Formats: sequence, C-alpha cells, structure tokens
Amino acid sequence: MGCVRLSLVLFIAIVISAMTVFGNDARVNKSTSRLFWSTGKEDGDLVRKADSEESVGLSENDELDGGFSSLDGMLQWAIGHSDPAKLKEIAQNVQRLSHDELKKRQIEIQELMEKLKMPSDAELMKIAINDLNNSSTSREDRLRALEELLLLVEPIDNANDFGKLGGLAAVVKQLDHVDPDVRKLAAWVLGKANQNNPTVQQQVVGNRGFLVLELGTLGKLIKMVKSDFAEEAIKALYAVSAIIRNNFSAQETFYAEGGDLMLKDILSNSAVDVRLRRRCVFLVGDLAESQLENKRKATLPFFSDHVFLKAVIDLTSSDDLDLQEKALIAIKSLLQLKSTGASVFKELCGLDEALVNMRRQLQQVMEDESRRDYAEDVEILRQEVELMFDNKLDKGAQVPT
Repeated sequence: MGCVRLSLVLFIAIVISAMTVFGNDARVNKSTSRLFWSTGKEDGDLVRKADSEESVGLSENDELDGGFSSLDGMLQWAIGHSDPAKLKEIAQNVQRLSHDELKKRQIEIQELMEKLKMPSDAELMKIAINDLNNSSTSREDRLRALEELLLLVEPIDNANDFGKLGGLAAVVKQLDHVDPDVRKLAAWVLGKANQNNPTVQQQVVGNRGFLVLELGTLGKLIKMVKSDFAEEAIKALYAVSAIIRNNFSAQETFYAEGGDLMLKDILSNSAVDVRLRRRCVFLVGDLAESQLENKRKATLPFFSDHVFLKAVIDLTSSDDLDLQEKALIAIKSLLQLKSTGASVFKELCGLDEALVNMRRQLQQVMEDESRRDYAEDVEILRQEVELMFDNKLDKGAQVPT
C-alpha cells in the first residue's frame, strides 16, 4: 500500500505539472480535485499506526497517510521525495499524452482518490463503538478500538458527539470487562472525553436522555480506584476527577457513592502508589477550590470531617516533594472554607505542628543542591499556608456545629 500511495502521489504531481500546458481547463480540474482528509492532526496517528510497517523511513514531519489537505500538499511532498532524473523522465512521458488521454488519466486518479479517502472522525468513532458493542470482538480489537477512541474524543467537537453516537454507554460497559487493560483504557477514554467539557459532563450526569449514571458510572470508577492494578486505579481516578470537576450534580453522586471514603483510604495509606496519592490530594484541592468559586452551592460534607482533614495534613510529612506541594495547595483552599474551623485544624489535626516539622524537613532537603530550588518553592508555599492558618486562628473561628 505504501508503494501504491507513493506512485499515486508522484503520478498526480506529474499530471498537475503537465496540466499547465492546457491552460484554464486544467486549472478548473485542479481546483475540483481537492482531497477530503480528516482535519485533525492527531487523528492521522490512527492511520500511521496501522501502516507503521509500510511507513519505515518517513520522518515525523512527513505528511503521508492523511496529512495532505490538498493536491498542492501532495505535490510538494512528492517533489521532495523523488529522484529528479526519474521525475523529469516521467514528466516528459506525461506531456506527450493527448488532451483526451490526460482527461482519462484524471478520471482514473479521481476514482483512486475516492478509494483512498479517509473516513470522517464520526465514522471512525462509529466503527470503534460497534467493535465495543460486539460481544465477539477479540481482546486485541477491543483494546485497539479504545485506543482509537482515546485519540478521537480529544477534540471537543468529537467529544460532544461521542455520547450522541452511543459511545459513552459503550465505553461505560467496558468498565465491567474482566481484562484490567480494557477497564483501564475505558476509564481513560471517559476521562479524556469529560476533561474540561461541561457538555459531556451533562451527558454523563444523565440530562438530555443519555442517563449514563443509571449504569453506575461513578460507582464503578470509584471501585476501580481501589484496584490492585496501579494503572487501572490511576486512570479511574483521572476519569472521576474529570467527571466531577465543577459539576455539582456529579459531586453529589460522588459523595453518595462513597467517594469521600475512597479519598480518605488513599490519603491515609502510605503503601498506595505515590502517583495515585498525588492525584487524590490534587482532586481534594480542586474540589475545595470549586467550592470557593461557587459560594451558593453547599459545601461537601467531608470537608468538615477532621479525620479526612488530618489525612490531608499528614501528607506534609511525606518525603515526596510533589506530594507535599499538592497537600499544601489543598490545605490552602480548605483553610478558606467557612465550614472548616481553625480549632479543628489546630486541636484535632495538628496543622501547626505539621507545618513546623515540614519546615525542618525542607531545610534538610535544601542541602541537596539538585533539589534546592524546588524545596525553596515549597517552603514559600508552606509559609503562605502558615500565615493563612495564623490569620484564621486570630479570627477566632469556631468548630462548626
């Protein structure tokens, strides 16, 4: 197929060159011979992956397999990848063709181009969705379909159409698959489709007839976060975060499904993969920030739970700077919530002692030149949190009833 495409490109390039001999008629034909490839650059990766064995020798900048937006693009590529002597010889042969012979060749080219025309993103999504819905689809083809959807749902317009095509329901069903790799990819696709996309979030919540939450989406994802398979757990938490971010209806469901208990278990368990703990505390900070930005909405109940708050504060003693930094960011937002009393942070959570111990720890880390700059940045953040905590204490905030 690679050789056929290359020959076709070269032939088209020569035909275009020869067409200049025939004046206006040729220019009209050229203008009507544009290709209709998929416009998403990342979507070209699907074709490049399928044809990887045939694409050996091409650089990342080559625009074969879906990267050409017009015949001019194909012409430029063909000239840059052709033997000048051979190109001249073929050009001379083509120029000897009569007007009728050239017209016949043009028709043949157009027919070939129709056969090679890339399907639209919607068509590609339909194919992948059908593969997922087919119970006889092999594991390899099921994984391939999910990998393709992972690329296809990234553009926001595609993600918005995904649910309408039945994609959300099809992917949610994969969360029950026996293979952890299938479950992991399914969660990843859901996260990618929902990320910073209120339209898809609404579809997942259940409005406008999609009713995906009736399938127990969040409940399934929360259970997956507890998986012993770290990659599955990480992608599941990614999906949960994307679905509930700035989505208060989904946050209520998250709480009802025991999402707060899941967060507490991860935060308080030092044996859990540190990547999962980072994502977990980042989600806590994001939820707290969301509450601050939307004061009319009720605060999530677990933000006033001192056991939950202590689990976050205890992360400041971690030897992982990234985790410490994310914990401080979360604490900074939690301190600003009216539902979190200063005395709770002091008497029940020991925030004051935790911040002092963290300062000593960071001073030791700063002795390591390779980590000094990062540790200094975290120390600045620690000082900001300490000042905010002192101010909250000075205001005499009381434990909420």
